[in-house]
Amino acid sequence: MEKVLGFAKKNAVVLIAFVAAVITSIIVPVDAQYLDYFDYKTLTCLFCVLAVVCALKNINFFYILARKIVQLFKNAKMSVLALVYITFIGSMLIANDMALLTFLPLGYFVLSVTGKEKYMAFTFIMQNIAANLGGMLTPFGNPQNLYLYTKYEIPTVEFVSIMIVPFAVSVALITVCCLIFVKSEPLKLSDEKTHLSPKRTLLYLVLFALSIIIVFRGIPYWTGLIVIPAVLLIVDRRALKKVDYGLLLTFVFFFIFAGNMARIDVVREFFSMLLEKNTLLVSILSCQCISNVPSAILLSQFTDNYADLLVGVNIGGVGTLISSLASLITFREYVKHNPKKTWYYLGMFSLFNFTFLIILALVMLFV
Repeated sequence: MEKVLGFAKKNAVVLIAFVAAVITSIIVPVDAQYLDYFDYKTLTCLFCVLAVVCALKNINFFYILARKIVQLFKNAKMSVLALVYITFIGSMLIANDMALLTFLPLGYFVLSVTGKEKYMAFTFIMQNIAANLGGMLTPFGNPQNLYLYTKYEIPTVEFVSIMIVPFAVSVALITVCCLIFVKSEPLKLSDEKTHLSPKRTLLYLVLFALSIIIVFRGIPYWTGLIVIPAVLLIVDRRALKKVDYGLLLTFVFFFIFAGNMARIDVVREFFSMLLEKNTLLVSILSCQCISNVPSAILLSQFTDNYADLLVGVNIGGVGTLISSLASLITFREYVKHNPKKTWYYLGMFSLFNFTFLIILALVMLFV
């Protein structure tokens, strides 16, 4: 029973998506139209990026890069800021959930070995916000971005122009918070010998570049589905085993859920009416209840206003604990290290997240 409960907690989002897919499949029986629900390019691109990131993580590429950056700074304030910025930049390149899985352990390591555990909750929360908001600038930074970028075939330049304002505001808010809430206390990391395999590093960076080219529609997506698994099967099978297949399954189940919902007349008319009134606000509120990825998939069935939808499901990633899968990842990591401070973390999390959400929503509503 404990194993079942443990599995359910660890895979809560996947199970919820599965239940939603099953329930709507009862209302809309399985037929040939189900095959049209899936965005195969989004699933392929997501798999390719996750696989290459796992390979890079296996050779400690991100850990070594982050450690060297942190060692440039000599106090707590600048080190925390560096950790948050690394997560921020990482989310633009390797997706928000992978950025957190990569850099949260580094944040814990830096603060614990230097005796600065008092900044642990704040640092984790800022890293979480940075991951959710930093990824908004690139099509592959957040899973919902990749989906919307592909579905609406948004031009890359237009995509960036849509997201540049909330991105700039997010950078400013995160920087101000780190400068205000962390003191300039001396901070020192112990020396540690680390090295990278030049050949593997170069190979994985080439594969990563291939993934990005696929995202930007430079070559057919099926190319990556053939090349990347084939190469990793030879040089690093562990990377393929470590891919977050739960995230991929979540997409599959939500594609079914959203596709079925779009075929229910009452639901279609209801969401279409709401989105006509204010797509941005509806998408933000939807994220607070069912998370940003399913919100993007569901609401995209009922509106052509991709600009407001794109902004809404990105800034809507902050707020409640369930507004983003990345937030649940951060919560799980923090509680693992600090099981007696759960409510303290939730209080701080809510305070900062809703402050960010309100400011960003007001800016985008009146910009």
